[in-house]
Amino acid sequence: MAAEEQSASIDPDRPMNILDALCPSRDVFVDLADKWVLLMLASLREFGVQRYSELQRSLGGISRKMLSQTLRTLERDGIVLRTVDVKMAPPLVLYGLTELGREIAEETRALCTWTEKRTATVYEARAAYDRRQAVD
Repeated sequence: MAAEEQSASIDPDRPMNILDALCPSRDVFVDLADKWVLLMLASLREFGVQRYSELQRSLGGISRKMLSQTLRTLERDGIVLRTVDVKMAPPLVLYGLTELGREIAEETRALCTWTEKRTATVYEARAAYDRRQAVD
C-alpha cells in the first residue's frame, strides 16, 4: 500500500493505541522513539535551525548516513522542514522544526531533563545490578 493510501485509510474514529502492533500510532511512535530522533529534536529545540554539518556536530557521534536517514524520516513525518536557498553558492540547506516538530520537541524536554538529572542514579543501579550478576 502506498504511503498516501496508508495515511488516507486511517479511520479517524479508531482509538489509537501504541501497544497494539497493528495500530498506525505504533508506526509513528517507533519513528519518534529512536535515539537519534530524540537527540535531533533536542538539538533543533535548543539551537534552532541548523546546517547539516552543524546538526552533525551538535549530535556528536552520528554518522552521515544515519543523520541523512533520520532527517529524511522526520521530514517525511512532517516534523523537520528542509529549506534550500539556491541563491547561495553552493546552495544553503537548512533544517528546522515544523510546528508539529516544535510540539514533539517540547514534549520530549521532560525526558531530557529527567535523564540529565537522574543519570548518576541510573549508573548506580547498573553497577549494583552488575555486582549481583557477577556473584550469581
